[in-house]
Amino acid sequence: MTANVFSGCMPALMTPCNPDRTPNFDQLVRKGKELIAAGMSAVVYCGSMGDWPLLTDEERQEGVRRLVEAGVPVIVGTGAINTKSAVSHAAHAAKVGAKGLMVIPRVLSRGTSVSAQRDHFSAILSAAKDLPAVIYNSPYYGFATRADLFFDLRSKFSNLVGFKEFGGKKDMTYAAENITSGDDALTLMVGVDTGVYHGFVNCGAGGAITGIGNALPKEVLHLVSLCEKAAKGDPAARREALELEEALMVLSTYDEGADLVLHYKYLMVLNGDTEYTLHFNETDELSASQQRHLENQYALFKAWYAARYA
Repeated sequence: MTANVFSGCMPALMTPCNPDRTPNFDQLVRKGKELIAAGMSAVVYCGSMGDWPLLTDEERQEGVRRLVEAGVPVIVGTGAINTKSAVSHAAHAAKVGAKGLMVIPRVLSRGTSVSAQRDHFSAILSAAKDLPAVIYNSPYYGFATRADLFFDLRSKFSNLVGFKEFGGKKDMTYAAENITSGDDALTLMVGVDTGVYHGFVNCGAGGAITGIGNALPKEVLHLVSLCEKAAKGDPAARREALELEEALMVLSTYDEGADLVLHYKYLMVLNGDTEYTLHFNETDELSASQQRHLENQYALFKAWYAARYA
């Protein structure tokens, strides 16, 4: 099995809300198709950006099905509070024709147990043996998948073809040095918006999963393209990639915080996508200061980018 699906740039779709705070699947599909048309290689749904803890299993699977039926290539997140639900999402993804899985660790119950995580990952990978999958490593899930566990799973499941690293530069370097660099069939996916340059240039990443790319697809695709060229030794692309990443950094850093969905939905609203105004929890909202800071930084970036690439 190859890792070809895990390449390029993939936005982690957010789930828009109807006025009654139920998922707006029509707008989810519209945005997915729009981002693919902009040049994204696939979309991810439901990771943290998709609010998976706030949706029912039925809602999540309806979103996956609707995206697939619309012709949008989808990588499905398997986050769940129990293995049975995670397996259900994996099996459903395979049944409806999704392109791959983003396998999320077991949470809350025995989350720090290596043996429990091994069994959890194994059950998910077994449920969709024909779907290529990457393990999603994130400090926010409270468990770090290390090389010994990864390769133990890899020896049993050929559909495990890569690693998505959401941690910082140190974590991404670990993944590159100890997991993905020794086998051309394995792919490292940059999993955090602040690590695109480091991931591609210093760690040999094959693709990126982005949050801010929902709101700034052209600019993020531009950054990924520059990083891919820089990773091949292009000195001009290296300088330009660093410049663009620095200009994006404040907006990209929202990806590292607990309010990432609130920030990026607000960016979508500033773009005119009003279906992202609401959140599933009525009390979830940015403060007035957070909104103003975002507005100022967004205006600054847009002015810089327009002047830089006029």
